[in-house]
Amino acid sequence: MRFAVRAIGAHGVVSLAIDAADAASAREQVLAQDLRPLSVAPSRSVLPDRRSAFPLALFSQELLALLEAGLTLTEAIEALCDKEPRSATRSVLERLLRDLREGQRFSAALERQPEHFPALYVGLMRAAERTSSLPTSLARYLEYHGQLDIIRGRLVSALIYPAILLVVGGAVTAFLLGHVVPRFAGIYQGTGRDLPWLSQQLMAWGGFAADHGRLLAIAALAALAASIVAARAWWASGGAQRFARRLPGIGSTLVLLELARLYLALGTLLDGGLPILPAMRLSEGLLSPEMLLRHHAAAAAIERGESVSQAFAAAGLVTPVALRLLRVGERSGRLGEMLGRAARFHDGEIARRIDAFARAFEPLLMAAIGLVVGTIVVLLYLPIFDLAGSLQ
Repeated sequence: MRFAVRAIGAHGVVSLAIDAADAASAREQVLAQDLRPLSVAPSRSVLPDRRSAFPLALFSQELLALLEAGLTLTEAIEALCDKEPRSATRSVLERLLRDLREGQRFSAALERQPEHFPALYVGLMRAAERTSSLPTSLARYLEYHGQLDIIRGRLVSALIYPAILLVVGGAVTAFLLGHVVPRFAGIYQGTGRDLPWLSQQLMAWGGFAADHGRLLAIAALAALAASIVAARAWWASGGAQRFARRLPGIGSTLVLLELARLYLALGTLLDGGLPILPAMRLSEGLLSPEMLLRHHAAAAAIERGESVSQAFAAAGLVTPVALRLLRVGERSGRLGEMLGRAARFHDGEIARRIDAFARAFEPLLMAAIGLVVGTIVVLLYLPIFDLAGSLQ
């Protein structure tokens, strides 16, 4: 189970997501990181747990279609449960159906399964129960989910080609250093000719690899496994995000992406009928620890009576465009709509930045890989060119 933990350390108050069997285990993990836990509670992210096999978007789409056809909520879930062939998904629907038959509200039944139904979804359904607009809230969540999928798709598509280049380039380099160079080293050792200095170093490596091939293979596999474990721990601790935020260009894009997701979530919740402060509490799971501190400061300012635009501006949670849209939303009473417009505006800007990054980074990566592979090949063939020149 995942727990949301607030703790204090050398750098102030931080927020962590900890996977543990219970709250006591989560507290022990926090103490092991030299942090003092302030609060430990089950995580209530606005996003579904990626490890969950429950298809929330498909469930919402089918439930919306059945409700619009005239079925009651209980009848619709009964129908979905009867037609579901997968046991894991059917068990989730059966628990929902059992809670509804016992007289619980739909939002309360959803809240009993937080690993499958995120906080934003539960909040939208709770607001829909007050206004009797469940189909509208389902449609609003599907729109929100679709916009998040678009953003995620852009990021993934921009990273696929560089990842393929890195894998192929790394495999070619490993093949040259682990197989081709040792073969050439054995050939050149019997020529008795002086090699260029760089070729000598490469051949020395080739001779060492030929003599200790099995040991090097085991060491390479161990290093790869250790790197994967260290990278996962670095990512889980937020180190990768903190490092990326310090990079010029990338850091500002990540902040803009985080703000766009915040605006989209808040706009969806406000349009669904939730007040601003409950909506802000439900959106906390989207934010990094650094941004979460600003978010709390803005919520405190709104609770003191400040306007949303003033509170967000003072906390650094707005861009110039978003600030003006917030002010328009406050004057017209359409704050949720304006937040959605701000999210869509910044989505377009993020897409342009991603495209520009891909156009600039991919040629640089190809050039770097080509330089490494080309250097190895040239150093391998320099002695051959030297030998051919002496024969002439």
